[in-house]
Amino acid sequence: MELYNKAMDGDKRQRVEILAQWMYESKYLVVFTGAGVSTESGLPDFRGPDGVWTRKEKGLPPSSSQRPWSEADPNPGHYAIRALQDFGKLKFLISQNVDNLHLKSGIRPELLAELHGNLTKLRCQRCGETVDKATGASQCSCGGGLVSSVVDFGQSLPEKDLRESFYHSQRCDLMVAAGSSLAVTPAAHMPVEALRAGAKLVIINQGETPLDQYAHLRFHEGIGEVLPPAVALLKQKMEG
Repeated sequence: MELYNKAMDGDKRQRVEILAQWMYESKYLVVFTGAGVSTESGLPDFRGPDGVWTRKEKGLPPSSSQRPWSEADPNPGHYAIRALQDFGKLKFLISQNVDNLHLKSGIRPELLAELHGNLTKLRCQRCGETVDKATGASQCSCGGGLVSSVVDFGQSLPEKDLRESFYHSQRCDLMVAAGSSLAVTPAAHMPVEALRAGAKLVIINQGETPLDQYAHLRFHEGIGEVLPPAVALLKQKMEG
């Protein structure tokens, strides 16, 4: 319990050091991301004070300061997750984001589940495979029609991505949930599955989440203040 108490009550530096140690010790690290991981790229989150859904619920139009999604670039948080991949530490990345920034940062497609789709991709209605919009294709190689891959409210999540997310969540020993309110299901079930499997849960999110009381390590700081320094410490540990 001593380590747990430090994790919950220590200052940011102590908590970053603990996160780095846990990542170093982990044999099966899964990262789960929400819109908050992209706010430092100039994109809005959803449930923050000026988030997309917050403004909509208040009857306000989208923020005029919002930059076009296609112009956004990955930020240090995205690249920290990419570094986990490059170090051989990242088993899988589950994302609620549709902004394409994880792939843009260099995450390998086979390590990524995009539960809510991707603005740059179309999905085949027959086989479920995705195709880049830039190809200009209107039909999949299997003959199925291509539609936007972005999941609207009420639509089912992509079967393959959902299946893989459950698979890896149920096998991880450490899940880092970054930038998500953990309020949108079924995506938000993944950290619960990790907890049920006995994994440590780390939450990095400036707003409250329903799983805060179950987190082994909690950061209310921005993702850029946490992940890049933790990954830098991890690199030092791995290099001996």
